[in-house]
Amino acid sequence: MTVYNLGSINADNVYRVPHLVMAGETLAATELTQGLGGKGANMSVAAARAAARVVHIGAVGPDGRWASDRMMEYGVDIRHIGHVTTPTGHANICVDESGENSIVLFTGANSDISEDMIGAALSEASPGDSFVTQNETNGQAYAAKMAKSLGLRVVYAAAPFDAAAVHAVMAYVDLLVLNAVEAAQLVAELDTNLQDLPINDIVVTKGADGVTWFSKGAEAQDFAAVKVTPVDTTGAGDTFTGFLIAGLDRGMPMAQAIDQATRAAALMVTRVGTADVIPDLRELQDLRLG
Repeated sequence: MTVYNLGSINADNVYRVPHLVMAGETLAATELTQGLGGKGANMSVAAARAAARVVHIGAVGPDGRWASDRMMEYGVDIRHIGHVTTPTGHANICVDESGENSIVLFTGANSDISEDMIGAALSEASPGDSFVTQNETNGQAYAAKMAKSLGLRVVYAAAPFDAAAVHAVMAYVDLLVLNAVEAAQLVAELDTNLQDLPINDIVVTKGADGVTWFSKGAEAQDFAAVKVTPVDTTGAGDTFTGFLIAGLDRGMPMAQAIDQATRAAALMVTRVGTADVIPDLRELQDLRLG
């Protein structure tokens, strides 16, 4: 099977700082690293490293060919990454000594994905394939509706949280993945409980408090976090989602896919960086965490 991902591609500038900057403060960074990122690119790389076949749908600018080339090196099919005139998206990421982060995004080419680009990619899909999207590009609702009509499993990572985007895709979603903060925002926006949403499966990641899976007609199921000492939490949620989708695509039961994704995210937070340091399946199999 195949995972089709309509997602962002960013150049990540990661600054190590003593603490997250406050309003009006000028703060000197102790280190700068630069690399491939964006929630979409991270998820595609994670799914590919978890042994899924991944087709990425996205766009980069004239300055971004290196990003698509690097995704290809990591095993992602890049034939449907468009090259547009708008500069490639980028993120300025501050990471403090505890591993927490704050991020400023410039969407750039991620907002220049045409319906023709989406249609060309999904025209190759087959029933039973998976489609995933996030909130860092345009075209989510159009693509989710098309994917649903073609018989794909539609996965939506509601990040960064955007109420209008959630309303636009809700009717097409089979699996919703979000963190605890996004879950609270969604509940407040819709004034309802997660269990009452018209979605078959909802997975909420809660950092050190683990993961909760809500499935229609069943009791909520909790999964413990793997205990590690984090150095950088950037990209951990994207790594979780990519490994989760890959596991489901390979036929794993949800509980097993969540366990795999939890271990991948735990290993990810022990590393500094984003897409370039996402672990692969062999590393998870060789490593004993927790």
